Amino acid sequence: MTQAVIGTFALSGVRAMPVEVQADVGPGLPSFSVVGLGDTAVLEARDRVRAAIRASGFDFPSARIVVNLAPAT
Repeated sequence: MTQAVIGTFALSGVRAMPVEVQADVGPGLPSFSVVGLGDTAVLEARDRVRAAIRASGFDFPSARIVVNLAPAT
């Protein structure tokens, strides 16, 4: 199991709000889920992340991947 945490920001109007991105790659059926901040643009990020990983020359992991965005408001 691999876990990673990184701090970033999301725009709310003209304000930058801090967001913590927590990613977990672990055993299970291959899947990629984004939880928290369930905006449509965030849900579409699954396809952009998959494309970016492949474009960078890496293989997309055959594992269960969960990305949590906090805070969820």
